Amino acid sequence: MDSSKGGGEAPQVLSSEAAAILSEGISLVLSRWTALQMAVENQWGGRESRGKADLLVASIQSWFAQTKPPLYIDDLEGIIYDDMLHSFNTEIEDGSVEEVAEQLMIMHEECLKGQYESIQKLKQSAPQSNAVSQSKQVANDEDDESSDEEGSEDSMAVEEARQEGMDVDQSKTVAKPQPDPEGWTVVANKRNKGRRSN
Repeated sequence: MDSSKGGGEAPQVLSSEAAAILSEGISLVLSRWTALQMAVENQWGGRESRGKADLLVASIQSWFAQTKPPLYIDDLEGIIYDDMLHSFNTEIEDGSVEEVAEQLMIMHEECLKGQYESIQKLKQSAPQSNAVSQSKQVANDEDDESSDEEGSEDSMAVEEARQEGMDVDQSKTVAKPQPDPEGWTVVANKRNKGRRSN
């Protein structure tokens, strides 16, 4: 009796229906992966960035269809890392490649068993098309904050210059910093120049 045909084991090859559903699931997962969508939207892979993203989907589908079991998640992660690096000149170090690969492996295992719930949930959930715009918004907010800080530093410097020019009060003048015994000169912070909170 052949032990490889055990009773409760899932088949190691996808049915044509399962393969089609898995392909749809792969497309859904990658279409919601912020790193890939940012690479496409910002054309990190050049003008053909959308086509390169489609090729990544196709290469993952092909990997699942043509690789003989057992399938290893490390191999899938390698495909994704390599494609992002070579197609988009992007190194992903936020752990999202591992998350995407894990989700794809789970979907593949479920499809082997004829279970499509996770893919159905993905189809029913609202697409995160605003994930890229949210990322841009956060980046723009950070830029705005740094601009505000720079602007306030400039206005403070102007205000300090006015005070220094108008005030002759000796308590507000600051002596030139003198080198310490080792030759180092301590320089006062521009914001606290001449101000002490004693």
